[in-house]
Amino acid sequence: MVLKRISFWLALMGVVLTIATLWAAREKPPAPPPLEPPPQSPFPETVAGAGLIEAVDENVRIAPPVPGLVTRVFVRVGDVVHQGMPLFQLDDRDLRAQLRTRQDAIPPAQARVAEESFQLHNLIDQLSRLEAVKDRRAVSVDVLKRKRYEVEIAKRRLLRAKAELRLARTQREEIQALIHRLTVRAPRDGTILQVNIRAGEYATVPADEPAILLGNTQRLQVRANIDEINAPLVQPGSAAVAYVKGRTDLAIPLQFDRIEPFIVPKRSLTGENIERVDTRVLQVIYRFDPPDFPIYVGQQVDVFIERGQRASSEAKIQGNSPQKISPQNHQEGSDESVHHSPVSLAPNVSDPSPQRDQEDPGT
Repeated sequence: MVLKRISFWLALMGVVLTIATLWAAREKPPAPPPLEPPPQSPFPETVAGAGLIEAVDENVRIAPPVPGLVTRVFVRVGDVVHQGMPLFQLDDRDLRAQLRTRQDAIPPAQARVAEESFQLHNLIDQLSRLEAVKDRRAVSVDVLKRKRYEVEIAKRRLLRAKAELRLARTQREEIQALIHRLTVRAPRDGTILQVNIRAGEYATVPADEPAILLGNTQRLQVRANIDEINAPLVQPGSAAVAYVKGRTDLAIPLQFDRIEPFIVPKRSLTGENIERVDTRVLQVIYRFDPPDFPIYVGQQVDVFIERGQRASSEAKIQGNSPQKISPQNHQEGSDESVHHSPVSLAPNVSDPSPQRDQEDPGT
């Protein structure tokens, strides 16, 4: 009897414990507070988007003109370079060997031109002496003709020798241009942001990443991606502000630069589950001077753009939409309007006429 009572109470305690465990499992713990409160827009109506900091006038992704072995890198990350300064050098030993061959071909071509020039002057001198003879019995007409032909042939030979000399010089200049191209130089002033190539590596074209990334960090810009649904709300010249990710106290005032009118597929995702990979965005460019706190090219920011007014566009849409004419207004209209529309008081939706708008200006 005692064992039965103990078993009953143990079973009852097990049921109570099970119910308490299930009840506690239903209660979800409260979400932990965020480490940093989300940024707040300073505008009453705003359009938000994710932005990416770039160097002014965008970054330059420098790549080698042809595949080749890198023999020397002249710059490091953070170096300030000017237009025309060398960045890195590709192997040019085979081209320099060809250059020596082209240079050695120029002296023989020059000697050939000199020989043909002397030969031409000699024949011209002989012809002049023959033509100076007054007695035609001493010099026949056939001899004069042959000598004139020899002079013309010598002129053609001289022209061909000069052409061969120009060709040899052009071939030398071609090899020099190819050698000069293997020294990749800075296309404009800027700061070296990345160096992804080393001496001894083989540079390929095209490459997954640029050999050197160049940008002007004296002034920066933000490329804000605005969803295509919100694109009509952005007006040129709208004020904007950017916040560094995770720091709501670091605001960056922005200056409007331009709107790129071509809608592009969204490439940089913010990691939210609601985003789709097939979203297209409008890119709005804002510029700003570097702030007092550190900020870097390639850093993401939250951009808030003041929402543009759509009153004019809405008024235009309402003006083009058909209006319903009340019987009272229709009776107050002119006799001419009553005569032309006796059948129906409602306007034809497919053909809203300007005359009907004149009849009912108060609607």
